[in-house]
Amino acid sequence: MTPPPDIRPATRADIPVLLELIHGLAEYERLTHLVTADARRLEEELFAPQSRAEAVLAFAGGTAVGFAVYFQNFSTFLGRRGLYLEDLFVRLEHRKRGYGRALLLHVARIAHARGCGRFEWMALDWNEPAIRFYKSLGAVEMAEWRLFRVTGDALERLAALE
Repeated sequence: MTPPPDIRPATRADIPVLLELIHGLAEYERLTHLVTADARRLEEELFAPQSRAEAVLAFAGGTAVGFAVYFQNFSTFLGRRGLYLEDLFVRLEHRKRGYGRALLLHVARIAHARGCGRFEWMALDWNEPAIRFYKSLGAVEMAEWRLFRVTGDALERLAALE
């Protein structure tokens, strides 16, 4: 049986490994063309005093095997804050050893300890292994909801509308 990973909050010193893992996630999701994160941006967004996002790293034998990034959100229906899992990734060569489960449970425990009313995330529709994994842990798919997004120039135009 594989020993559980050591999971700890990421620090500024971990930025290079976070970037490496982010690129690994982008490759797996076939979205490398969308990655613009760099060391300066991660430092500003994850470690500045006003940061709203957090990251944890999972280590096995001193090697970073995965990460999770999450942030607080809010449910108007519940009238309570929640925790949103932006990304969870385990390197391909370290999968099927319980590391993804350990990361997900770690963040779920943070949500519970903070009194969150919900803990949620999304999965790409083609990622059947992840979907099965999440459902096996009791997660419910919110199939009736659709994500909408504006970025870059579209966000600029939207913000400029009167």
